[in-house]
Amino acid sequence: MAKPAKLAPLTSTDRGSVGDAPDITVDADMPSPQNNLDMKLYRVYFDVQEQASPKLDRRTRKRQATRQAISDAATRLFMEHGFDQVTIDEIAEAADVGRMTVFNHFPRKEDMFFDREDEVRGMVSAAIHGRDAGTSPVTALRLLAYRCIEDRNPLLPLFGAPLRFVATALASEALKARARQMCSEFTRVLAAMMAESVDRPADDPDAHLVAGLLVATWSIAFSEGYKVADTPGDAAAAGRVFLRLIDRGFQAAAGGATGTPYVEAG
Repeated sequence: MAKPAKLAPLTSTDRGSVGDAPDITVDADMPSPQNNLDMKLYRVYFDVQEQASPKLDRRTRKRQATRQAISDAATRLFMEHGFDQVTIDEIAEAADVGRMTVFNHFPRKEDMFFDREDEVRGMVSAAIHGRDAGTSPVTALRLLAYRCIEDRNPLLPLFGAPLRFVATALASEALKARARQMCSEFTRVLAAMMAESVDRPADDPDAHLVAGLLVATWSIAFSEGYKVADTPGDAAAAGRVFLRLIDRGFQAAAGGATGTPYVEAG
């Protein structure tokens, strides 16, 4: 069974570019995402990533298949009944595995819902570490935001069927609490990624300041975009709202980090 896009998620046949919308404000001091050659980095990441996976031994393939079966079963049950109403025993039965097998793959029930966090981190790392020499980390992440909207990336659940995953998360206090925890964890990870990319220590306060501002911006931009996307027929408007707030927040972050390598390319 094909893996449905999930909460880091998304599917859509609408491929129209949102970045060209006339009411998106773009800072003149920052390169245009649609014309910047840095975009090739993200095309390579999204188009080749799956093909680049090394061959796995039989035991690893079997383990991954079991994990996928558990995740698929959990996803179906969460969508049908709501996250809080589904038990681990029900998931194990639906996946035809034992209860302990479920916990071996997913230590927490919430992990079966937010099971694409590693993909998100990989995408962000590729944007930061794979940027061109003349591009700062903040600009690279802004370009990534534009690319996610343009490509209707499954890791940004603003369009189509994945909106159901967002609605399911918002209906569960447990999932909302886990999402806040993940946000805090990712802020630390992002700070370390950016610091490493400019040869600064992982505890660099400038990196943590910038990371906090960027994660807060992304969170607010997504929340506001979702409010629009949840209305049928407003996918393009959701993208414009998201990018407009991304621009404003990233400009504010750049202003707060003036004089650092996080906003000034070396």
